Amino acid sequence: MPATILIGAQWGDEGKGRAADWLARDSDAMARYAGGDNAGHTVLVGSQKFQLHLVPSGVVHPDMICILGTGMVINPLRLVQELDMLYQQGVDISPDRIRISARAHVITPGHMALDGAEERMRGGESIGTTQRGIGPAYADKSARTGLLVSAMLDPEKFGDSIQQSILTSNTILEQRYHLPPVADIDGKAAEYTEAARRLAPYITYDIPPLVNQILERGQRLLCEGAQGTLLDIDHGHYPYVTSSSATAGGALTGLGFGPRYVDRVVGVAKAYCTRVGNGPFPTELTNEVGDRMRQIGVEFGTTTGRPRRCGWLDAVILRYAAQVNGLTELVLTKLDVLSHFEVLHIAVAYDLARDRITEMPLDTLAMYEAVPVYEALPGWQTDISHVRRLEDLPSNARRYVERIQELAGVPITMISVGPERDQAILC
Repeated sequence: MPATILIGAQWGDEGKGRAADWLARDSDAMARYAGGDNAGHTVLVGSQKFQLHLVPSGVVHPDMICILGTGMVINPLRLVQELDMLYQQGVDISPDRIRISARAHVITPGHMALDGAEERMRGGESIGTTQRGIGPAYADKSARTGLLVSAMLDPEKFGDSIQQSILTSNTILEQRYHLPPVADIDGKAAEYTEAARRLAPYITYDIPPLVNQILERGQRLLCEGAQGTLLDIDHGHYPYVTSSSATAGGALTGLGFGPRYVDRVVGVAKAYCTRVGNGPFPTELTNEVGDRMRQIGVEFGTTTGRPRRCGWLDAVILRYAAQVNGLTELVLTKLDVLSHFEVLHIAVAYDLARDRITEMPLDTLAMYEAVPVYEALPGWQTDISHVRRLEDLPSNARRYVERIQELAGVPITMISVGPERDQAILC
């Protein structure tokens, strides 16, 4: 059973790229199964920083097959930019090792314009999307009016399809939102046509057969998610969610293989919590402690650069993530950030109305009203960035890690203590 599914156990931005880089060392292939370039994974290799949004982060490992799955929505221009960036940094980007599903969907200029228009229309109740066109692309997919990646196999016709897509979006922009249309349709269609020429050699219909062949041979497949459990379209707090399945089940539908192959489901969680965009966040710190956490942890979005909302670790949502994903283990990131705090807090329950609850409320309004019940633990206030063994952590740091395991009900198998590739403790 050689498939590992890697998911975010909070609201995204947990450091999945770091965990993926670790797990990729024992993998033969790596596949993104959902989302688009609203995701951002950062991998440090020596002095090189790779900021990836579409290509699986395993691409930095030589000889690894990297798959962009059917469940994704892809902006061709951004994918070409990413491939060019990788090439300039000395990474092999040949079609032999990077495969794009022909049945994934294309993000068009119209989708991006509509994303921005919809956010403006929501006003004070905006979701806080990245405005990369993700939601409108998935909406077209569900409405069966989307544009498949396979269209890029004929670049000239693809350019015509882009023109038509923009015209359709312009009608909506003008009539529904009373906004200016997308301009320079011919120029944008030409850019997409050129991107199609670049990407056509990578596109294949054979992603499900390829994935199943890898698994049937007993080779290990690492399935890389985007965003986090609490942003899942079905299992997050709607509507403050992404438009795809960010939980473990999305790997099966997004790549086309069955659950009998899965033997590991690895959740990634920060040693505290962050969130980008709007929506409920019970442990958010809107004070100098949260500001300090943001600055020390460099909590700014890889994709947007937006400052992340910061707060104490929430064990209630970790237990929920363990349930809906069937987590077999946790990776804990950025433990070193907490070295700067005298007292740490973990939310172990919520007070809601007159009740104390230990299960996360699935009603969005109730989640807004939930008041965290904290357990305080002493900090360690010493540098741990050099530590490579669990037993060498300060006793208070070990106790913090042990308490997270107890509360989440899932063993922690890796802890990051700094941004560098080797700043990790394998438990």
